[in-house]
Amino acid sequence: MSNKYEYITLLETNTMKKNKLSLLGFCFWFLNSCGYNNAILFHQNQNSTQVILGTNNFKVVGKVSGTAEVEYILMIGGLDKRRIYENAYSEMVNKANLDSGSRALANVVTEEHVGGVPPFYYKRTLTVSATVIEFKW
Repeated sequence: MSNKYEYITLLETNTMKKNKLSLLGFCFWFLNSCGYNNAILFHQNQNSTQVILGTNNFKVVGKVSGTAEVEYILMIGGLDKRRIYENAYSEMVNKANLDSGSRALANVVTEEHVGGVPPFYYKRTLTVSATVIEFKW
């Protein structure tokens, strides 16, 4: 009789281990953060001034970036994508200090990251970066 009880106990132990592993796997899969990245490169300057960079009449001052983020809970909340972009772009322009000298922004790149556990929670982060150049006279 002890063999029969040992066999039943062994089956229950194996079943419990499988259930725990299945539950752990499900929790890991469910709570795993999903996300994607996206980079957009386009010419952002809408100025009517044309600059010819055929000669060495400029120097690269550095790189600047601005970031804005928004969180959504149950697909509700935050700003729309255009407003987030405007916030990130204005932060970048403020950091560029374009008032000191004849400076301009070049190579404007917009990067977007969306992460979280949709539709329950996700966060959108927009980063706008550019190269600051200064013209020599």
